[in-house]
Amino acid sequence: MQKHVLIAGASGLVGSAALNHFAAMRSCRVTAISRRAPFETKGASFVALDLNDADACLRFSAEHADVTHLVYAALHEEPGLIAGWRSESQIAANDRMLRNLFTPLEKFARSLRHVTLLQGTKAYGAHIAPIDIPAREGRSELRDHANFYWQQESFLRDAQKAKRWSFSIMRPQIVFGGAIGSAMNLIASLGAWAALRKERGLPLPYPGGPATILEAVDADLLARAIAWVGESQTARNETFNLTNGDVFVWKNVWPAIADALGMEMGPAEPQSIAAALADDAASVAWDGIRARYSLVAPSLKGFLGQSH
Repeated sequence: MQKHVLIAGASGLVGSAALNHFAAMRSCRVTAISRRAPFETKGASFVALDLNDADACLRFSAEHADVTHLVYAALHEEPGLIAGWRSESQIAANDRMLRNLFTPLEKFARSLRHVTLLQGTKAYGAHIAPIDIPAREGRSELRDHANFYWQQESFLRDAQKAKRWSFSIMRPQIVFGGAIGSAMNLIASLGAWAALRKERGLPLPYPGGPATILEAVDADLLARAIAWVGESQTARNETFNLTNGDVFVWKNVWPAIADALGMEMGPAEPQSIAAALADDAASVAWDGIRARYSLVAPSLKGFLGQSH
């Protein structure tokens, strides 16, 4: 039977990377679902689907009974992003979305083999306080704090008992990659801020911030890992942290960022990139850049999502 991968949240940072990876596999059929269309589908089938709509999820599942793999990268974020990470409504929405899709999908997809569920550093309380690095699966979790990860994980573990299909949970650190309008994509934010400064003939100064040690992962590497857990017997019902294997401090890598963008650093200038990108003048200047270079990128708000 042909492998049929369903990617939920295909317009997001992780979902778009997974879409690109699986769509390039000749032996694989790919269906992408999200509320807004991905910037590119790479030959995959796209279905606009709101996971808050249980009836729509039921109809979709009945029509896609040959799905063999689910990559669940869908995510609901509330306005302001960070403030919503401990919100009861945000937790309830993400729990409901997974249930709405997976309950009927499991019923109809008799050949389902694997589910990949995305989590992240909030499993270790990164949204509450700095975490210990490296974080360890099964040892460093902060399960006494409200987090939609735990509702989704419990639901999936309970549903999997005595079933032939398996699941894997991926916990990447900061994810860097190409996605337009994503809720969390620092590449888009840094790139837009740099482009606005470059147009004005300004350098790219280090904007300040604490010297926190961080880890990150490339979205394309994450997509390859998702493909691996979907077929590996040793990955059945396991949780994996995923990073590129090195740690960094923003200040130390800033020269490389400036060099990649063809800009001079100049002296450090402590400032809020978020505030700079939220300013109305930035949107006007961005529209000028789009017109000048005939860019297909959307408005600054559409390009960034809530990433800034």
